[in-house]
Amino acid sequence: MRYLTAGETHGPQLTAIIEGFPSNVTLNFEDLNFQLHRRQKGYGRGRRMQIEKDTANIVGGVRHGKTTGAPIALVVVNNDWKHWTTVMGIESVEEDNEGKRRVNRPRPGHADLNGGLKYNQKDLRNILERSSARETTMRVATGAVARQFLAEFGIKVAGQVIRIGDVEAQRQELPLDDLVRITEESPVRVVDKEAEAKMIAAIDAAKEDGDTLGGIVEVIIEGVPVGLGSHVQWDRKLDGKIAQAVLSIQAFKGVEFGIGFEAAERRGSNVHDEILYTQEGGFRRATNRAGGFEGGMTTGEQIVVRGVMKPISTLYKPLQSVDIDTKEVFTAQVERSDTCAVPAAGVIMENVIAWEVANAFLDKFGGDSIEEIRANLNSFLAQVENY
Repeated sequence: MRYLTAGETHGPQLTAIIEGFPSNVTLNFEDLNFQLHRRQKGYGRGRRMQIEKDTANIVGGVRHGKTTGAPIALVVVNNDWKHWTTVMGIESVEEDNEGKRRVNRPRPGHADLNGGLKYNQKDLRNILERSSARETTMRVATGAVARQFLAEFGIKVAGQVIRIGDVEAQRQELPLDDLVRITEESPVRVVDKEAEAKMIAAIDAAKEDGDTLGGIVEVIIEGVPVGLGSHVQWDRKLDGKIAQAVLSIQAFKGVEFGIGFEAAERRGSNVHDEILYTQEGGFRRATNRAGGFEGGMTTGEQIVVRGVMKPISTLYKPLQSVDIDTKEVFTAQVERSDTCAVPAAGVIMENVIAWEVANAFLDKFGGDSIEEIRANLNSFLAQVENY
């Protein structure tokens, strides 16, 4: 199973095509668009979220509410396109046309300069339009399809914000349904109300200073069977695939599983998870410090992943840059931006991880229809039970 996305942040639409998705999976269109709505929420977002009300239209691969096995095509229209038709149109324009809104001052922390040098583009808008986090709209849409597939097998996905700036929230061990309900009501997606108030104050202070804030988000996936992924080749390890997916999200700079980097501070006896067995429950771990993985494979415990998002690179108090035409020092150009997108980034992270887990699930229990996959899963579970 794979997908491709296309489209620019100020272009007419964003598009995704999913290939290899099984047939007879019921898709709830409201649930799909709910994930897109979640991505646009969160304290600290900018004016773009007031312009766009993202809704995915399915234009292929679904009939009468169920997937057919054909490629699924998704489209999200950019409402702001009407203001950018000249700037982002496909028609040729005069070289000196003022309507192009050419970008010639790269922004530190963005793809602008590297992309311009790589693709030999003298208008850096050709880079920033695609490298923008607006692209994650379609990754959330594809992840929303994947998590509906996972739900068919009782697999749940949840997330919470752990840190914004220097404010850390107490990590909550809650049933996933409770975690989803509480964080969905929080503007910064935390359970800890004291931390919530401090995070909002920190975002307000950063906005006042023309600055930005990053943070840490955590995603938990529950109900995953043992044995997704594989130890036999490096590129089949599921935790490695999840790490790559998380780090591919714009502005993410780190990822960890379970206790993560804290393992470096502990002795081995306080890192590894002891194995238990009961007649009723079979094999399980006494703890889950590994975050649901050993040897690149799922253990059957919760998958627990944390990602680190740096502060957004576009500052309203811009940093120094260099004009690519004159090579003179200037302050970087400013595009519309957020002060803090950590709560929204958590939603993106949930969905890119859901995609990777669904893909590994299909790799293990593959079939062309949901019925065939379910039969394969049941056969494997019987094998595990009789081990």
